[in-house]
Amino acid sequence: STEEHFELFVRTLQGILFSNGDSWKEMRRFALTTLRDFGMGKRISEGKIIEECNYLTEEFEQHEGKAFNNTRAINYASSNIISSLMFGKRFEYKDPDLQTMVERDHETIHLTGSVSILIYNIFPWLGPCLKNWRYLMKNVEDGIVDAKRIIADLKETLNPETCRCFVDAFLTRKQSLEESGIKDSHYHDDNLIYSVTNLFAAGTDTTGNSLQWCLLFMAKYPHIQDQVQEELSRVVGSRQVRVEDRKNLPYTDAVIHESQRMANIVPMAIPHKTSQDITFQGYFIKEGTTVLPLLTSVLYDESEWESPHTFNPSHFLDGEGNFIRRDAFMPFSAGRRACPGESLARMELFLFFTSLLQHFRFTPPPGVTEDELDLTPVVGFTLTPSPHELCAVSRQ
Repeated sequence: STEEHFELFVRTLQGILFSNGDSWKEMRRFALTTLRDFGMGKRISEGKIIEECNYLTEEFEQHEGKAFNNTRAINYASSNIISSLMFGKRFEYKDPDLQTMVERDHETIHLTGSVSILIYNIFPWLGPCLKNWRYLMKNVEDGIVDAKRIIADLKETLNPETCRCFVDAFLTRKQSLEESGIKDSHYHDDNLIYSVTNLFAAGTDTTGNSLQWCLLFMAKYPHIQDQVQEELSRVVGSRQVRVEDRKNLPYTDAVIHESQRMANIVPMAIPHKTSQDITFQGYFIKEGTTVLPLLTSVLYDESEWESPHTFNPSHFLDGEGNFIRRDAFMPFSAGRRACPGESLARMELFLFFTSLLQHFRFTPPPGVTEDELDLTPVVGFTLTPSPHELCAVSRQ
């Protein structure tokens, strides 16, 4: 019914992504602290990512150099990293639960950027009349059911002495607050469910999406792929790449950054709110106004980049070939609502990309030239590559 859908929509304003005020502050702070405690951006998560690199490599090897669509395998790999932090476990790529969750989240993110949902954001009363809105609400409901089931399993085996994952940490905090007689805290079931679903979806889609773009750019620009593989062979050889190798791989690092800049996967950041009255470029914006930062405007800014519409790793290299940071590089957004998983995403992208490039050469399918590889994105809340196939040819 309309009332049930509206109630569900209101509940989606819990968690981290679309919440606001004190609840958002507390949930974001808790998420950042807890994820760091479980090794986000540290050696413990490096080990998990390297283990997942091996599974992903095996998956690619099964295609024996023939053309295939790598979207699902890549999304399952990135999903397993956030899953190990959220739930303390990884899934087999053939696991129907993993496949359903990843597919549904991908569809939800695509629907969120559709024209009809953008219209709904302006005229919410239209919701029940819009097919995409009904699909979106069904996806949200199904996602809640799955999250509740996983949380219930973890609840049954909860031991405050051995904290296994994000869900355990949340439940333990909730329990201790209740035992202290504290009512009306932000640690309630809705905030747990929506924090988990927010982090799982965002952690899967954005990293998997970025890696797909990286490989597509390598197939599109083979001379750049050659230089990455030359640097990897010279600096690392055949051993497993580690995070500490990044500083000695400036060209590879520049290519990853340039891939993120060109892919521009989140062109419009999530809603922010002005904290005070401000005049911006001649326009007066009142305190409390909802604003949507347009990240595209920075990533393609002609006054910031030498050739903003060309794939050019030199944007991130100085005259001596050393890696340089650029202030206008902000794919993870900026300010207090910047991506809380940035350090994890950067580590995943670096390790997955370098491991795959060590093992494979990526080429267009037979009969397709590099020029014919399509870089037109599919538009949703994020920009994903158009459905495509690539060959992963073993270099061994």
